[in-house]
Amino acid sequence: MNFIDINGHKLEILHQGTGKPAILILSGMGSPFYEWEEITSALAENYQIIMYHRPGLGKSEYTTAKKSTENVTKEIMQILKKLNITEPILLIGHSYGGLCAQHFSKVYPDKIRGLLLLDSTSVDLYKLDRLDLPYLNENDSDAAWIEKCKEYAALSSIELLGQLAPVLTESQKKLPQKTQEKLIAFYTNPSLYRTMIQEISNWEKDAEIIKSLPVKDAFPVTIIGRDKKKSISDHVESGIPKDEAALLEETWHQLIIEQQDYYKDAKLLFALHTGHDFYSDQPQLIINEIKALIHQRRSY
Repeated sequence: MNFIDINGHKLEILHQGTGKPAILILSGMGSPFYEWEEITSALAENYQIIMYHRPGLGKSEYTTAKKSTENVTKEIMQILKKLNITEPILLIGHSYGGLCAQHFSKVYPDKIRGLLLLDSTSVDLYKLDRLDLPYLNENDSDAAWIEKCKEYAALSSIELLGQLAPVLTESQKKLPQKTQEKLIAFYTNPSLYRTMIQEISNWEKDAEIIKSLPVKDAFPVTIIGRDKKKSISDHVESGIPKDEAALLEETWHQLIIEQQDYYKDAKLLFALHTGHDFYSDQPQLIINEIKALIHQRRSY
């Protein structure tokens, strides 16, 4: 199955395997599920795997509906109903997808068998905006990203290809040629940037809403963060001042640690020698932690 109809609009979906439990993975903001191929293929041998592109991403239709974690929660419920999945799922969220996963887990805790947060955006993400980061605030703040996205959203796919000249990461270059072509098409789709404008504009308010919801978890939770030292090194290499990179990563690291406080008996670990997209660099780590979660039992 490549597409699923939700509210009269088609969403691009990856649906592999038939085993139990069902595993639903939410990718990050502006991130395609195509690059999860190694993880999804390995897991589909024994479990049912689901990933989808939110409206406006990939080949999913762009809609005028509000781009929020609340609406992602509604989409997940509709997808599960369409696929006739009634038993609790293992829910995985990376980055912004982790914020969406936190929202779903609070609204529908009975639908969760286990929760895996991968370098997830924090419900306290506002703390990042309060940091004294002159260079980053000018070049990489929410406001700066929104302006970039507005510029890109006004271009055609051909114009985006010429202006962005997307360069795949070393991990992405190891993927099959057809997958690499899908990645380029994903990054040069103007609707990607229209969608990101709204997701970025809404995510702090979304985080406030999620934080205000009561915690009713009776499911195991694992939280994995990125390597702070490696991330600082990567930032400095990209031109970010070292003091700003260190302050940003120290704060992000602390926010990951604090996520453990929101879930009873949550397991916390950090992926060593890798940055934000460690699902691509260390897929076996993710696979191992997913299997470990599956073998834990819900508490009632």
